[in-house]
Amino acid sequence: MKQIIVSTFLLLTGSIAMCQEKTIDDVLKRLNNNSVPYIQVKDVTLSDSVVLLDAREPAEYAVSKIPGAIYVGFNEFEIDKVKKLVTDKNKKVIVYCSLGVRSEKIGHKIIRAGYNNVLNLWGGIFEWKNEGRQIVDSANQPTENIHAYSKKWGAYLKKGVKVYN
Repeated sequence: MKQIIVSTFLLLTGSIAMCQEKTIDDVLKRLNNNSVPYIQVKDVTLSDSVVLLDAREPAEYAVSKIPGAIYVGFNEFEIDKVKKLVTDKNKKVIVYCSLGVRSEKIGHKIIRAGYNNVLNLWGGIFEWKNEGRQIVDSANQPTENIHAYSKKWGAYLKKGVKVYN
């Protein structure tokens, strides 16, 4: 009986350890299927030639966003909103979320709608902040507050003030 208990404990703790990714890259490799090409934070230049779409939920967007980002959401996402915002299907569209998982799903929907230059921000808003880039609040004022989505995902945010609500 003791061996069964010990074996079960070791099996469970080993399984739990395997599910806890150490890096953003680990998370993205496990949860994404590369249906949308990544763009690294260092390669992003914000300009009129780029449309930046935020694929997080309203509460997250209300706390923090990348300057110039347009909310499209995840659960409330509607491709018609993107079609109205971005009439040129060749324009560069960068989609982001907290890490890059939800944004891949939204980016894939945008690609299926015929857009040709859609990219997923690797590491999302967390990596944006981790690399020292500016974040703004709902009034477009610089902020250190970052909606961290959950305690689990918040572990990947190394800079700024984590907000959970």
